[in-house]
Amino acid sequence: MISETTLQKIETLAAEVATREGVRIYDIEFAGGAQGRTLRVFIDKEGGVGIEDCSNVSRGLNLLLDVEDPIPGGKYNLEVSSPGLERPLKKDWHFEQQIGKKIWLKTSKALEAFGSQDKKLKAAKQLTETLLAVSAEGVTVQVGEEQILIPFTAIEKAKTHFDFTEGKHEKKGHPKKGAHKK
Repeated sequence: MISETTLQKIETLAAEVATREGVRIYDIEFAGGAQGRTLRVFIDKEGGVGIEDCSNVSRGLNLLLDVEDPIPGGKYNLEVSSPGLERPLKKDWHFEQQIGKKIWLKTSKALEAFGSQDKKLKAAKQLTETLLAVSAEGVTVQVGEEQILIPFTAIEKAKTHFDFTEGKHEKKGHPKKGAHKK
């Protein structure tokens, strides 16, 4: 693995290229071991990123990484992409962008530990609910009739929630197969 200092250096280099290309860095991951290491750079912009954005950032960052050589230990693969529809929420600004929208959370403790009185949800550690607010302490979500503050320290994972069923409409006004109009 690489050090936090090295990752910050990479993020600074990536941000330089991203700014030049009109996008911003959403997240950076470095994964893998001796058999194959991968540097993943996720970019974003208003209206979404396209293949050309990813290609331009990849080319620019690849050149900078070759010159600066911040990653010890030789070979690695560079991947530049969008964080996707259901993107991870890690940084404060990730959460702030989702206020008023549904997010998925996995917590280290049951909701009862955060004050939930709902008998059906007290033991739950995962939820998909509307994000109401973000503060230095954590996130406030709407759970049924309750508003619950979940500290950042208790959030194991979080991501945006995309409702894949939205946009699907039943065909109305059409008779069922075998039915006849009079």
